Amino acid sequence: MKKEQTKTEKRAANRYRTIWISDVHLGTAGCKAEFLVDFLKQNECEQLYLVGDIIDGWKLRNSFHWPQEHTNVIRKVLTKSKRGTRVFYVTGNHDDFLRKFVDYRLEMGNIQVVNEAIHTTADGRRLLVTHGDHFDVITRYHKWIALAGDALYEGTMKFNFWFNRGRALLGMRYWSLSAFAKQRVKTAVNVVSNFEDSVARECKRRGLDGVVCGHIHHAEISELHGVTYHNCGDWVESCTALAEDHNGKISVIRWVSLDHLNRSPKVAPLRPKAA
Repeated sequence: MKKEQTKTEKRAANRYRTIWISDVHLGTAGCKAEFLVDFLKQNECEQLYLVGDIIDGWKLRNSFHWPQEHTNVIRKVLTKSKRGTRVFYVTGNHDDFLRKFVDYRLEMGNIQVVNEAIHTTADGRRLLVTHGDHFDVITRYHKWIALAGDALYEGTMKFNFWFNRGRALLGMRYWSLSAFAKQRVKTAVNVVSNFEDSVARECKRRGLDGVVCGHIHHAEISELHGVTYHNCGDWVESCTALAEDHNGKISVIRWVSLDHLNRSPKVAPLRPKAA
C-alpha cells in the first residue's frame, strides 16, 4: 500500500495538515540541507513533526561541520513556528542529548521537545510518532556496533559523491553504494524486518492504528500486523517526507529525483500534486 507523489507542481506552496521529516543529520557532510530548505519553503502545514536525528550529536561531538545551509534549515523551522505551525521535535538516537530535557517539558515558542507523540489524523486514526531507535536491537544493545557502522556509512557516503559524479559524466543514473551496503547488511541480520515488526506490535499493544517513524532511512507506507506502518525516510540520501492532507490521507513525498542528489536544488526538484 505505497503512496508516492512525484509529479511537478506549479503552485508556489503546497498546504498540508501535517508533515513529518526525519534523519536530516545536520552537522554532517552528507546532509542535503539545501534540498530541505527548498522543501520547507514550498510546503506549509499546520503541524510539523521532526522525527529524530535532525541534529547529529554523535558527529558534532568529534568534529564540527556546520555550513550556512544547516543554519538555514533551523531558521526555516523557527520561522514556521513563529507563523503558527505547531512543531514537535521527537528525539532520536543521534540527538539523544535532548532527551534529558524532555522531563522538563521543554518548549520553545511553538516548538515542543518530546520522546514520542500520539498524532490523530483528520479521519480519526491515532498514530504513534517515534524515531524508532528503541526498536532497533543493534542501536539499543550494541551501541559500539552502531557507532562503527555510522563511521563506515559516512565513508561510503563520501565515496558516493565522487562515484556518482563519474557515473553522471558517463550518462549513467545515480546509484547509492552506501544505501545498498546498509540495506544488505541490515537485511542479512534481519534488522529491518525485526524493526518494523517490533514497531507494529507495539502499536497494536497500545490499541493504536499505526506508527510514523524514521531511523532506518527508508521511506515506506505499508500494512503490518493490522496497523499502518509509515517511515519518513531521510534527508541524507533520498530526500523524502510524509504529508497528511486535510482528509487524513498520508503520502510519501520524494522531493528530488536520485539523479539530482549531487547537484544544486535549483535543478527543479520534484513537486508533489496539490492535496
